[in-house]
Amino acid sequence: MKKLIISFLSLFLILAINAQTSKTDVLQDLEKNKPAGQELKLTATTTAATRLFGAKDDLTTVIMILPKGSVVDVIGSDSTYFHVLFEENDGYILRRHALLDEPATVSQPAIRKVEPVAQETKPAVQQEQQQSRFSYLEDKYGTSMAAKLSAGKIWKGMNAEMIRDSWGKAQKINRIISGNTVKEEWIFKNTWLYLEDDILVEWGPIRK
Repeated sequence: MKKLIISFLSLFLILAINAQTSKTDVLQDLEKNKPAGQELKLTATTTAATRLFGAKDDLTTVIMILPKGSVVDVIGSDSTYFHVLFEENDGYILRRHALLDEPATVSQPAIRKVEPVAQETKPAVQQEQQQSRFSYLEDKYGTSMAAKLSAGKIWKGMNAEMIRDSWGKAQKINRIISGNTVKEEWIFKNTWLYLEDDILVEWGPIRK
């Protein structure tokens, strides 16, 4: 009986250790061996409220706050961050604030032959629009600043015009004039921005 219990405990410990193996490594193997015509879809669920950064090396580039339980698409990772997509926002979250979900494969639609003009027109238009926007920002702010704004980054100290060039128009603006100071709260879909005299001072998530 004791031998049976010891064998069971040993098996349990082995399974527990194997369970700690990085899911990322496992998924890399799955990606290599996935069936033809299928795409590996990797998601993670946040275990706590966490910031979505526009860049790993600039922690002031907070795009938004992801609530606990948010599901994100994982497109890359390193030892500290997950590179994710959330509601069309591309950014980075801390690995310790999320758990990888079980991987799933989705069948890719059959490739249909289309007219060459229809196939090339849309990407060409999108590329032209992106180049045109970047050129506009580069002429206005310089290459370095244009790269940040075209990526949708925000930071303390940027002015109202930069915010509009980065995020577009706010859904709503609440304004208070106190003496010679103009205080504004800009409301976006998931984030509020606080400005004083057209300078970004603070931001945070919109609590629903």
